[in-house]
Amino acid sequence: MKPYKILKHQNPKPFILIPHQRSLFSALSSSTSDRSQSPSSEISPDVLVESARSSQWHFIKHLSPNLDSSLISTVLLNLHKTPELALQFTSHVEFHRLDIKTRCLAIAVASRLPSPKPTLNLLKRTVSSDIAGVAVVFDELALARERLGISTTLLFDLLIKACCEMKRVDEGLECFYMMKDKGFIPKIETCNALLSTFLKLNRTESAWVLYAEMFKMRIKSSVYTFNIMINVLCKEGKLKKAKDFIGFMENLGVNPNVVTYNTIIHAYCSRGRVEGARFVLNAMRSKGIEPDSYSYSSLISGLCKDKRLEEASEMFEKMKEIGLVPSAVTYNILIDGYCNEGDLGKAFRYRDEMVEQGISPTVSTYNMLVHALFMECKMDEADDLVKEMEEKGLSPDQITYSILINGYSRCGNVKKAFGFHDEMLTKGIQPTRITYTSLIYALSKRNRMTEADNLFEKIMKKGIAVDVIMFNALIDGHCANGNMERAFSLLKEMDKLNVPPDDVTYNTLMQGHCREGRVEEARELLDEMKRRGIKPDHVSYNTLISGYSRRGDMKDALRVRDEMLSTGFNPTLLTYNALIQGFCHNQEGDIAEELLKEMISKGITPDDSTYLSLIDGMGNIDQSVESCNSC
Repeated sequence: MKPYKILKHQNPKPFILIPHQRSLFSALSSSTSDRSQSPSSEISPDVLVESARSSQWHFIKHLSPNLDSSLISTVLLNLHKTPELALQFTSHVEFHRLDIKTRCLAIAVASRLPSPKPTLNLLKRTVSSDIAGVAVVFDELALARERLGISTTLLFDLLIKACCEMKRVDEGLECFYMMKDKGFIPKIETCNALLSTFLKLNRTESAWVLYAEMFKMRIKSSVYTFNIMINVLCKEGKLKKAKDFIGFMENLGVNPNVVTYNTIIHAYCSRGRVEGARFVLNAMRSKGIEPDSYSYSSLISGLCKDKRLEEASEMFEKMKEIGLVPSAVTYNILIDGYCNEGDLGKAFRYRDEMVEQGISPTVSTYNMLVHALFMECKMDEADDLVKEMEEKGLSPDQITYSILINGYSRCGNVKKAFGFHDEMLTKGIQPTRITYTSLIYALSKRNRMTEADNLFEKIMKKGIAVDVIMFNALIDGHCANGNMERAFSLLKEMDKLNVPPDDVTYNTLMQGHCREGRVEEARELLDEMKRRGIKPDHVSYNTLISGYSRRGDMKDALRVRDEMLSTGFNPTLLTYNALIQGFCHNQEGDIAEELLKEMISKGITPDDSTYLSLIDGMGNIDQSVESCNSC
């Protein structure tokens, strides 16, 4: 037998036997010489401890398939005062092969490290592996904690945090209550992690239940806690209560900070209540808290959404005057605002300004500008901008490709639209439902309905959730091509897939029937809409009025007009044009002229179609008079 050294610990009671370095090789040879004779029993913990301390990781990795949980646990206990070594040992004996008890011991040892990241990583691996429920993990951590003499609740707090980061918040909450049952008080940071996760998942009611429990347990809230709960109130639309909550936190001795006020300002602006946001901004200043770039960006965003672009630009200038530096986000808000208003000149000027200020345009910047160019059918300029974007090292993203595909689809360039579709697939970017809807729309407008149907089937097979907009694009194509049977089969398919049709769906089908002169069937669809709780709109009534008028059934057309009025819709230019055309066709010019006077009195300006109908009507009357004179 080899001689042994005795290494004494600070505590004189236990001691560990460590072999000399040369015994490692004999241990290795003995462990591999006879696999059939329980090799694990021939490997002592001492050999493994010395191997870890001398960084013999290849040796440990080689032995790992033969190491049982008991042996690994003993080594971990011996290494617990050097958690860095214990963590390395754990990684080399294949953590995923360990049983739950040994895993939890390894996690407990790792919790002694200065950084919580390794412990969080091991906890996530354990919880996600489903080797045991979170309650079992909690209990095993409690046992490991006792074995190691750990006095803090860090392990339990990190377990809850791991659950939150994995969006398994209910399991995190279960651990919270298990801590409470054992008489432990979770840290406020742990509670904040739970509250924040509930907020992100839109589970505001659960957040309030937890907050009430924290209050009962006398867990003192931090400013971050109050900011989360104010955010919860804002998400619930309770903006007045959110403002009042500031007083509540102040009464508890917690002063609001810039984030507190910014949360409320953002909520007001996102709901179009810019004046309310200004009031909060002034209240913020009165408390000696200066607004930051985020405060101003929220207000600028609110003004842009309210189409108050000049005020937004003034706010932007004021922000710069007081020394705040706008970010790319702030510039993008203004660029988006002016793009939506069709003022591309101003939008590009802001893009140029951000470059002059040393702020690089983002992919979002280019996406907004490219989309605006397509809206004005400036395809060549849009192409040039995409090239510029790529030259600057920015890669088009899913949104960029969706804009390009939608733009070319609307402009009728199916080949280019599908070219970008293939390019995004090559780059590993998955098309979205919106992308596919654009392609179906493009094929439908080019009367390529077989290809549109095939693409639709391909989308379904991919498991992409189709929506009413995609169905409407396909139904419209079949109706325009006279295939009403296929259009109605798609309506049935919508019902099977629980995709509720909307007013556009029924209006499209009604227009299809009216094109074929089947106005009664279209009328039945209007009644079906009502039965399904879908409210008819101007288009629904105008479709029927136009259908009856083209057929010369003016009594029915006027009856629909009266029904339209009774439901609160006023006749539009299309309504009057359809009626005037119908009466002129029936050689009832006097009634047509009365309708012309009526529409002008209601502030509706006649267009070319109105006058052409009247001229044609007069021509029909002249022909009729000549025909009577010749008799």
